[in-house]
Amino acid sequence: MSAVALSALLAAAAASVVNAQTQQFPATPLANKHFAYPSGIPYQADTDDLLRGTQQGYNLCNSTTEGQSSLCQTAFVNDASDWCVWAPPNGPSTIGDTEGEEVAWCTKPGRGTRLIPAGAITGVQFVRSPSYLQVIAFMDQTKLNLEASDFGGELDPHGADLRGNPLGGLMYSNQLPQSGTGDNSTFTQVIEWHNFIGSNHTCMKVCDPKDPNAADYCQHVFDRIGVQYTCPNAAQDGVFEMCDSDNQEYPGVYTSDGQTLTYTQPAESLGPITSMPYTAVVPASSNCVTFQSADLFSALPTISGAAAATPTASGSNSGSVAAASKGSTSNVASRSGSSGSASPTGGSTSQTGGAHTLRTSAFATIAGVVFAVAFFA
Repeated sequence: MSAVALSALLAAAAASVVNAQTQQFPATPLANKHFAYPSGIPYQADTDDLLRGTQQGYNLCNSTTEGQSSLCQTAFVNDASDWCVWAPPNGPSTIGDTEGEEVAWCTKPGRGTRLIPAGAITGVQFVRSPSYLQVIAFMDQTKLNLEASDFGGELDPHGADLRGNPLGGLMYSNQLPQSGTGDNSTFTQVIEWHNFIGSNHTCMKVCDPKDPNAADYCQHVFDRIGVQYTCPNAAQDGVFEMCDSDNQEYPGVYTSDGQTLTYTQPAESLGPITSMPYTAVVPASSNCVTFQSADLFSALPTISGAAAATPTASGSNSGSVAAASKGSTSNVASRSGSSGSASPTGGSTSQTGGAHTLRTSAFATIAGVVFAVAFFA
């Protein structure tokens, strides 16, 4: 091979790496990907290697992946005894540092995920509204690999680059208010959802894809104003209950002097958010049923030290769903931000997550070509 040809090869390799490092958006956003559960679940929903690197976990989860080292990124929300949140795979960490890598931590065994350790959950309010399911939980977040002091942040299927946080994270339910079949075995993929976690509590809301306003109820642009504004609720630590509920107002939408306004979240560069122009209204609830913690979470493991499991992703998914009958938290202040503005009509979330894998791959690619040039010259 001539020196000219080898030089051209080196230039092409370098250009390819630079392009991969600067390309941010996938050809198909995560929210536009649809997979039937369990038969159509891929090993990974995100197969791209772009600016933030690759998906860190997997979506094809089963009994062989279940355990406290599972990297399963397929989550579920069904009832007060059966739900998941996203949290770091390693710790102690912060949501801001790991949002692209989070894995599913769940309350029900049988689907290949990690299980929230026994005793971590100290209160739950699960509500079923006409348009969404929502779980508010108080918890010891250190048992989910979060730093005790982490105010947390937001996870959703969008992110600034449309690959979601976590990358490739999928969500399913068999109890959606409009899409649910009531047979506990037919799962619907949830396209719009958001999860706020930090300050020792969490909100996971999954919006019914049959509802035309699903994206409004599960807004993903208010990552800094916390649970009281995105998931207004009357949950109490020490209480475990499941209720019917009216729909909330869309997050960020409020009424002042008879005018409907939409809050605009300020940029982080403006400093902390120190005031809000409105107080979110807690929707009315009814038909509440109270439980004991042991009634809901008897299958959760007692964890001491690092739990051992060897995660793989082979075989079929399975898991029975035990449905319960029918049916004030403080803010998760993710990152820092000033008070925002309002407009009569109704910003994407900030994005972190490194491309360490991509940078390593880039170095290896260029190094390999350099070696070839030296060898064949």
